[in-house]
Amino acid sequence: MEKTYIFEGKTTNEAIEKGLKELKVSKNKVDIKVLESEEKRSFFSILTPRVVKVEMTLKEKIKEEVPEKPEKIEKPHKKEPRVVEFDKDLVISRLDKFLKEFVKNLPQNNLTYKIEIAENDVCVNIEGDNTGYLIGYRGEVLNSIQTILTNIASKDMDFKIKVLLNIGGYREKREKDLENLAGKIAGTVLKTGKSITLEPMSAYERKIIHLKLQDSDKVETYSVGEEPYRKVVVALKK
Repeated sequence: MEKTYIFEGKTTNEAIEKGLKELKVSKNKVDIKVLESEEKRSFFSILTPRVVKVEMTLKEKIKEEVPEKPEKIEKPHKKEPRVVEFDKDLVISRLDKFLKEFVKNLPQNNLTYKIEIAENDVCVNIEGDNTGYLIGYRGEVLNSIQTILTNIASKDMDFKIKVLLNIGGYREKREKDLENLAGKIAGTVLKTGKSITLEPMSAYERKIIHLKLQDSDKVETYSVGEEPYRKVVVALKK
């Protein structure tokens, strides 16, 4: 008889990772069913905590697991700056209209925001006290708001306009934490001689790890897996 288990997390990814860790199995050894996930919600409901539940069923007959091979090596490389022309005043006006209403509906009234154009990107910075709920677990809420701002800015455009959202200096703090992590992981790899696979990260966070270690003559980095479970691997250079 198949054994089933229920696991919870703040996100589907977190619930799955927690289950795999507790059961001590890889993803291909279980059937996964999401019981409670990111169902359709109103915009402001993303600010409230949620619990995601997943059901995991152990497969009875499993062939010997074959180690995953990197589907694609992801290495940073320099690109020529891409010049994009768009109506900057229109984009700023759209974002300003949305943010003015958004800030007005938040619990505290001391938040301020600033919109700037930096080359091809639109930078939005929100400052104020107690902004943690706007950031969420590992920036989950912040990234959701950023996606909405990107869609607003890109409406009726022939291309997507990239909006970079920062709240309460989160981006700088997270970048510093990831750079410190990269250094520690590289040290452990050099000490043990064994590669280390980090937890799933967004493309933005993976890039920070890659850039931090790209000039190392002793370790290398690459990414494996599929979104949203793509991970960075730190290994000795061959």
